Amino acid sequence: MTVRRLLVVFHTPSSGTQRLADALEAGCRSDDVRALADDGVGVEVRVASPFATDADDLRWAEALVVGTTENFGTMSGALKDLFDRTYYDVIDDTVGLPYALVVKGRFDDGSGTVAAVQRIVTGLRWREVQPPTLVIGDVDDAALARVAEVGMTMAGGLLTGMW
Repeated sequence: MTVRRLLVVFHTPSSGTQRLADALEAGCRSDDVRALADDGVGVEVRVASPFATDADDLRWAEALVVGTTENFGTMSGALKDLFDRTYYDVIDDTVGLPYALVVKGRFDDGSGTVAAVQRIVTGLRWREVQPPTLVIGDVDDAALARVAEVGMTMAGGLLTGMW
């Protein structure tokens, strides 16, 4: 069996962001995704915090979902730390890495966080394969469903060769 590799890096400082990360992981591992594995291709999903992620993890990944809170109109310090620690180590090794972004905000609209992350991943030459998913305000069932769909799409895309 061929195993494709999906890395989920999600900063979860609150119960709401943890619920989003759990929904994302559930989407990656859903029955709908497993049904796509009929042709001998599976997907391994790793979930980690930005602090527990290093350059080797990014090199391992064939696709990536990044989840971050919006802090003061930009990405979390945890995600910034990951980029600070790994940027030059992976700049030539992860060109074209398909990624999706999930942003959890409360007071801002998410645009500052999206712009900050896109600026960095543009330098890394990663490939955005889904529009950013913004969850602004409380985490409700609709938000959890949207984030689970991100996981299903990323894992399904790997299994079907979309990326």
